[in-house]
Amino acid sequence: MQGSVGRFHALMTEPLVPWTRLLLLGLVIPLALSFTQPLWNIHLVPSQSSQSLDLDIYAHTIEGDIGEINTLNFSIGMERIDPREFSELDWLPFAMGALILLTLRVAAVGNVRSLIDLAVLVFYFSAFSMSRFYYTLYRFGHNLDPYATVEVEPFTPAMLGTQQIAGITTSSYPQGGTWLIGVFALGVVFLTVWHVVRGLRVPTAAP
Repeated sequence: MQGSVGRFHALMTEPLVPWTRLLLLGLVIPLALSFTQPLWNIHLVPSQSSQSLDLDIYAHTIEGDIGEINTLNFSIGMERIDPREFSELDWLPFAMGALILLTLRVAAVGNVRSLIDLAVLVFYFSAFSMSRFYYTLYRFGHNLDPYATVEVEPFTPAMLGTQQIAGITTSSYPQGGTWLIGVFALGVVFLTVWHVVRGLRVPTAAP
């Protein structure tokens, strides 16, 4: 048991193998490209109109048929969408930029411990981002104006899938930016697991 613990502590200070450093450098590319692609798309089809509406959520802004969607939101008492008021658009680019810099640092001078730290931060970033997205949807669907034209019960807009509210069919799905971040995250996790498993399988020299 002590030998295993000692081996684990020794593993933490081991340098990364060269191909791991190269792959980490490569994984920075999809993470950086995710800024250029929408992270999520919300597609709305009002029953009284043949024209569909789209909302594309980027790491740094929101684009699409914002005016028309705000008109629909107003009719059921939801808050208006204003990209300038979304706090997520302030911290998300900063957090992604920090991950890029940290990944470059691990690739250049990091060891196994720093790779594990990076994987933990990637997991935290992913979990926190998704939970904040869900909370934002919850807030929009529950802070309804009681004097709205169309009265609906408080609801949480679908984060994934299709939902119909007050004659409006809404579909919500991840887009290219999220898949690019997923490639980065899965790559970091794979490299971390590989290094840990590889290190623990190396036999410890007998005393």
